Amino acid sequence: MKLIHCQWHDLKAPSGYQVISTELDQLTQSERESVEIYIPKYMGGAKALSEIANFPNLKVVQLLMAGYEDALPHVRKGVRLCNARGVHDQSTAELGVALLASYFLGIKGYIKNMDIGKWDGSRRNSLYGKRVAIIGAGSVGTRLKEILDAFKVESTFFARSARNGVYAISELSSKISEFDAVVLILPLTNESRHLITAKELAKMKLGALLVNLARGAIVKTDDLVEALRNGNIAAALDVTDPEPLPSDHELWRMPNVIISPHVGGNSNAFEPQAREFLEAQLARYATNGELINEIEF
Repeated sequence: MKLIHCQWHDLKAPSGYQVISTELDQLTQSERESVEIYIPKYMGGAKALSEIANFPNLKVVQLLMAGYEDALPHVRKGVRLCNARGVHDQSTAELGVALLASYFLGIKGYIKNMDIGKWDGSRRNSLYGKRVAIIGAGSVGTRLKEILDAFKVESTFFARSARNGVYAISELSSKISEFDAVVLILPLTNESRHLITAKELAKMKLGALLVNLARGAIVKTDDLVEALRNGNIAAALDVTDPEPLPSDHELWRMPNVIISPHVGGNSNAFEPQAREFLEAQLARYATNGELINEIEF
């Protein structure tokens, strides 16, 4: 019997396969040799990914996240790697909207006023009419735009390559000053690492918000801290570099920063959507060897 290792033992398996969820350090050698498909535990970190190399007859690694860069060093030639593009669209897009709204609607200020019993009913800001750059035109970015459309937000896509309705990321630096907010939702690659540095931050519109839903290293942290000290921009960060963010890091105490601890995809929307995706992917593979979301590397 060919095995699938997954955190959910009750996942529906195609004919000829069995799903096991035995703790990795308790697997027998026979079980390891029988695992054909490995689904690393969601948010299992480096430990879960390092186990990829310990399955000698592995054919497929199916990630439960959209990001795949951390898995690449562990996947040997001949093993197929797939990400979970689409699974986290709703959850991550919701968080993106929440972070944008929290900043522009002044929610952080209201919470502070509650602590001191201060009633301040002065006119507030709104999402209405804001211009937002979405850096990354994938499925999460597309869902984010769909939601923002309901708030009459003008969203503009940037991606690695220009196409109809999408600017090239290489044009971002020259256009970044036009936007009230810049949302990062793109993969971390050699090209995107430190995409946002002091140069781009200095060009941002006064009072603009940088939202990072992607990976912390896309932004050069020291440059971001310096820009935030100046008070000209603000940031809403679901990811940071380093991560987890040390408790003594200056970003925690900055008044113009909102931090969520890398929870973009980690909501109660995740499991049912992940299970549905996995069962369809496994059935597809067992039928004709086809896989979607396969990463070329």
